Amino acid sequence: MPGVEEVRAGIALANEKASTSIASLQQAAMALEEAQLALSQATQGSQQHEINQAHGLLAEALNGITGMQSTIQASISSADGYSARL
Repeated sequence: MPGVEEVRAGIALANEKASTSIASLQQAAMALEEAQLALSQATQGSQQHEINQAHGLLAEALNGITGMQSTIQASISSADGYSARL
């Protein structure tokens, strides 16, 4: 069984990796926002179903990323709480 310091070190490493993933997700969100803008500019005034669907799907993807970031942050907080009680 690992000692307290080993557990804390493992949690710190996991949290570092999780924080890196949040940053990566933020980059993905920025790219999706750029994609939305480009699509909007290219299809301005179009009422075609496919374009409306594409806009909706990009918005859904952005919402998913935001949700993932929140979930990961909650995981980090939980792990930090556990680590603090050790």
